[in-house]
Amino acid sequence: MTGTDTAAAWADLQPRSVWAHFATLCSIPRPSYREAVLRDYLQAWAAERGIASEVDAVGNLILRRAASPGCAAAPGVILQAHLDMVCQANAGTEHDFERDAIRAVVRDGWLVAEQTTLGADNGIGVALALAALEEPGLSHPPLEVLLTVNEESGMDGARGLAPGTLRGQRLINLDTEEWGHFYLGCAGGIDVEVRHSVALSAVPPGHVAVRLEVAGLRGGHSGIDIHLGRGNAIQLLAEAVQELSGLGEVRLIAMQGGTARNAIPREAVAVCALPVAAAGRVQECVSRIAADWQQRYAAHEAGVSLRSQPVELAADALALEPHQADRLLAFLRSVVNGRVRSSEDFPGVTDTSSNLGVLALDRGQLAVTCKVRSLHGARAHALADAMVAHAQAHGLSAWTDGEYPGWTPNPASPLLALCQQVYAAECGQMASLQVIHAGLECGLLAASHPHLDMISFGPDIRGAHAPGERVEIGSVAKCWSLLKAILSALAVRHGEFK
Repeated sequence: MTGTDTAAAWADLQPRSVWAHFATLCSIPRPSYREAVLRDYLQAWAAERGIASEVDAVGNLILRRAASPGCAAAPGVILQAHLDMVCQANAGTEHDFERDAIRAVVRDGWLVAEQTTLGADNGIGVALALAALEEPGLSHPPLEVLLTVNEESGMDGARGLAPGTLRGQRLINLDTEEWGHFYLGCAGGIDVEVRHSVALSAVPPGHVAVRLEVAGLRGGHSGIDIHLGRGNAIQLLAEAVQELSGLGEVRLIAMQGGTARNAIPREAVAVCALPVAAAGRVQECVSRIAADWQQRYAAHEAGVSLRSQPVELAADALALEPHQADRLLAFLRSVVNGRVRSSEDFPGVTDTSSNLGVLALDRGQLAVTCKVRSLHGARAHALADAMVAHAQAHGLSAWTDGEYPGWTPNPASPLLALCQQVYAAECGQMASLQVIHAGLECGLLAASHPHLDMISFGPDIRGAHAPGERVEIGSVAKCWSLLKAILSALAVRHGEFK
């Protein structure tokens, strides 16, 4: 296995224009809600090249380039991607996502960030769109590039796009992650929010404190990877705390796990107090639990671990009342998590799922967020409502929030027909048609611009939303060739389809 550092990696990758833009994206931090610096840079970049730009009321960047000579009569085309990225790092990795550049290496044909997320989701899509704007000699219709903000934390950019903002009639979304497929539909989503103020009391005398840490899980995208049987660090931590209660009365002081509702949680920690007489048996119990997990998850989570260490117990330490802790742990272990239903129309695709994504319990204040997804809106609502009722049955306040619509497939799409013809000419075969169990902005864009004919494609990206995220270099080159060929076909063959 060979590797090169980030600076050297950009020098030799092809196509150079695409990778140069992606290198820039890796150098400018862009977590959700923090895209302004990158947006300002791109506006200046566009101005230097005579490309018109505007920023709308919610912060989306729209770039426009006139049609190439002789192509002005072709209907306009929109290339769409999002500026922000999911920010995740392995425990012990010092990386400030608001200040530090992403470090990546080339390994065996893939560009990978080994300790953090890479941001290929959706930085490669942004890079492809920017490269198209400046590609010399490319025949293309009137071209718009829509770069939205805060896709990963709420789709606020697409949600706030005003009707009539976009001038084009056809939209190519560049935010899917498996080469060789045209995507024509996606899941919608709803968040389930759980909040509660939990009663606290002083930890009784004769207790000591212990810190439990679940680590070593693979995590992943809460839509694309939800069916793979990976462990959820929050649920495993709840299980471990309950198991410790067999040693004596455990007083729960704090818990934390996960950092994003759309990422499967990889790590979680809890601080508990238990009687001094039980302290000597903690490590034996922890080792037994870890061994059970390693057997249970042998096929999917070989690195799962559970560690304990004694920590100082403050003299005025407060903990949950035992009955409150029991109720919370029971809820965390029983809340719906994982694939609920498989698609009947698209083999191998998840239809409905839920991800227990974020947990924070500190000083008696509880916050839990779950992400519900479904290809069918009614099923998403039914599952989310059932989860709210489940939380309420455990004495917890809960509600739904952040709903966004799915994207309904249109197999009769004229844009799809043309793209299939181009793909066949470029690749010697037809692309497969697919829907994705993840949220694309196409559903929201269809709500504000119902006339749009849309399709999505992208390169091979693995491990999105988790450290170790990687993108297959050769598939990026294929995407670039296909995108150029599609734009050329739309420019010169627009009279062939209505």
